[in-house]
Amino acid sequence: MTDPDSRDILLIVPQEGLLFEAAGVADVFHWANLHLSEASPQPRYRIRVATTLHHKVAHGRSGLNLVADHCLADLDPGNPWDTLMVTGRGTSSEEQSAVADWIRLAEPRARRVVSVCAGALILAQSGLLDGHRATTHWRRTAQMRQMFPQVLVEDDPIYVHDGKIWTSAGASSGFDLALALVEEDLGLAVAREVAQDLVMFLRRPGGQSQFSRFLAGQASEPGPIRDVQAWALENLAGDLGVEKLADRAAMSPRNFTRVFVRQTGMTPARFIEQIRVEAARQRLEQGRETIDGVAAACGLGSALTLRRTFERHLGVTPSEYRTRFGMI
Repeated sequence: MTDPDSRDILLIVPQEGLLFEAAGVADVFHWANLHLSEASPQPRYRIRVATTLHHKVAHGRSGLNLVADHCLADLDPGNPWDTLMVTGRGTSSEEQSAVADWIRLAEPRARRVVSVCAGALILAQSGLLDGHRATTHWRRTAQMRQMFPQVLVEDDPIYVHDGKIWTSAGASSGFDLALALVEEDLGLAVAREVAQDLVMFLRRPGGQSQFSRFLAGQASEPGPIRDVQAWALENLAGDLGVEKLADRAAMSPRNFTRVFVRQTGMTPARFIEQIRVEAARQRLEQGRETIDGVAAACGLGSALTLRRTFERHLGVTPSEYRTRFGMI
């Protein structure tokens, strides 16, 4: 007898992608099933994999292959699915259009629609992201914004949830998103168990930066600006005002700011705030310092200033961040 609470999940795997995206997501749901197996003989999640070729083999970018359950063209988009998930975008425009068209037809009967990494561009092509917040791999956010101006593209989060649509950033961010789906469906206790078994961080906040803010703002060429940046990273608790930085670079504040913006794409003040937030994140993840101690060590002064800065950049408080992203 079928469990009425079971959820059918279709993983759509286009060609020439990163196959570990689909495999990792499937493992998250599989471990959730294992933790519920004593309470229910039927798996809560029923996972099916579809690809776009009739021989039902998805060819990965690495040369590995994945045998799917279905060819997408053979599936009726009018059948209901709990979750439709696209892992990747594929390489040909024909394949991209075929997947986007199928998703557009299937969406009305799906409880939620999800993408991993470049799969967000498929959802955008289908029109389902118009007017919605969404993200994708940081290397593709500018492309997505240019191609699909109706989509509210967010560059930084590892995943975004807007209504029935979930989108994730780079490949491994899909695992965080899958764990968030398990928590939404089955509760925190099951998600915690899955995270422990897979040695994952529990509830990594979707607002967490995709990549290091220092790397994002690093000067484009060697020289005094990059030297000052490296010095600032080693002196976060000190005075890092523009006058101090300019003096370190042997420039006038006005000229320093002009050169800094040209080489990094941001003002010195914005760069300093971002690397302080990055350093605070790392200290909260890895240690047991007080919030006041973290704030002081990173040059953010007080716990109140750190809280306001975190809420502005990450959408969570430092305490919430530590709870969600602390080591298990």
